[in-house]
Amino acid sequence: MPTGISQIIFRSLLETAKIVGMVILLMILIEFLELRFKDKIREKITSSPLTQYVIASLLGAIPGCMDAFFIVSLYIHGIVGFGALTAEMLSTAGDEAYVMLALIPRTALVIFALCALLGVVGGFLADGIVKRINLRTCESCEIKALEEGSSLSLGYFLREHLLEHIVRRHLVRLFLWIFLTLVVVSVLEQYLSLETLISSLPRWLLIVLAAVVGIVPESGPHLLFVVMYSKGLIPFSVLFVNTLSQDGHGLLPLLSYSVKDTVYVQIFTTLFALMVGVVILFLGL
Repeated sequence: MPTGISQIIFRSLLETAKIVGMVILLMILIEFLELRFKDKIREKITSSPLTQYVIASLLGAIPGCMDAFFIVSLYIHGIVGFGALTAEMLSTAGDEAYVMLALIPRTALVIFALCALLGVVGGFLADGIVKRINLRTCESCEIKALEEGSSLSLGYFLREHLLEHIVRRHLVRLFLWIFLTLVVVSVLEQYLSLETLISSLPRWLLIVLAAVVGIVPESGPHLLFVVMYSKGLIPFSVLFVNTLSQDGHGLLPLLSYSVKDTVYVQIFTTLFALMVGVVILFLGL
């Protein structure tokens, strides 16, 4: 193995270990807080459509996938509408939000705030379009909801959420995505002049690419844009459009229940992100 590649792999492993360590600590903290206050959120969110948009968007701004799964569950059971579901998917950055906080904390907070604001706007527009064109969304699920944990004891949290959820379902995938992304970006930088390649593309094409990549039902590809932004290879507008467009794997539970509604949400979030991208392009940001 060439020395250059060995050094890239070693540096990427060290950086990945550092980032994953920070991410896991953030995931533990936020997942505990979300579980602690979930019932209060459920009580408040059903009062009006606007309340649904606002709360769903604010939940989406919280790092991780639990908020997306929570809103999808409420949507499937008829507790919130299509607009709230769309607002959540526009505002969420999935598990990559943790990586953004670790690599670009100030920019990440700005993006989260903007996505939450646009999530409310997008939720309002989505419900308006659904009513305008008489779009039929899925019927609420009649099956019994998953049984809640009887209590949020330390043992229960460590077993069911730290071990079963964070470690077994996220740790390996998160480590591999971050590591492979860092290696790919480093190799491209060293051997293919990634900065020259990216800078040679027109900004409008980068924005279109960022929005289209968001269709992928997995949060990992978003890491490529996060890492490239952290290295100064792409402008803020491209990262922002990609974050707005991508849903992470938050929609996967809905996919198993209604492919049609999943496609509706994906189409809307992608087109909405492209519209925002066009505005940003005209503003020269």
